[in-house]
Amino acid sequence: MSDAGLPRVKPTILPLGDAAVLVRFATSLSESANNAAVALARLLGWQPVPGVVEITPNLVSVLVRYDPALTDAGQLAGELRLRLAGLDNAAESGEQHKIKVRFGGAAGPDLPEVAALLGMEADAFVQAHNRAPLRVLATGFAPGFVYCGFHGSELVLPRRTAVRRAVPAGSVLFAAGQTAIAATEIPTGWHVIGRTEFRNFDPAAAAPTRLAAGDAIQFEAQA
Repeated sequence: MSDAGLPRVKPTILPLGDAAVLVRFATSLSESANNAAVALARLLGWQPVPGVVEITPNLVSVLVRYDPALTDAGQLAGELRLRLAGLDNAAESGEQHKIKVRFGGAAGPDLPEVAALLGMEADAFVQAHNRAPLRVLATGFAPGFVYCGFHGSELVLPRRTAVRRAVPAGSVLFAAGQTAIAATEIPTGWHVIGRTEFRNFDPAAAAPTRLAAGDAIQFEAQA
């Protein structure tokens, strides 16, 4: 689905070591740059480039690893420019997911503070948080970690000033207009607002993560 409301972004192709290039659409996160990165990753999946062994989208870029015995950075950059010329910045919608979350209490100790800083009651914050589906912006940082966005301007809050040494797998995190899900125990400076039984990482599975960039998530409050 084309989104004419999003501005087109001009990519930069950068060599990264001797077996990868990075296609970067911006140096800071924006919806248009993220859409373009997701769209390019999907396009490269549909239209494979000879010699490419891995395609990894990030928040505003796509890492393309290649086999130096089969191609080189110059040849690969040419192939990428051909595909970028016809790229639709707006990625097609991915799979739809519903994820239940226990908000607040021991599962989400920062929920009262988050709601108060945004000038809301906790229940009103949860309703606003779950009002519309969020898009998976990227996975990474830690195995299965999921970045979801974007919330409206009324739900934008900086990260905490103090970092927790560890939060458990399934923690639902909130900061900077995004919600994230930790699939493993990690340190974090994000606000912890809830916890889910959903796990986006299974090292024994053929595809170790269930969510992909461009998928849509509808969060639901669990009693």
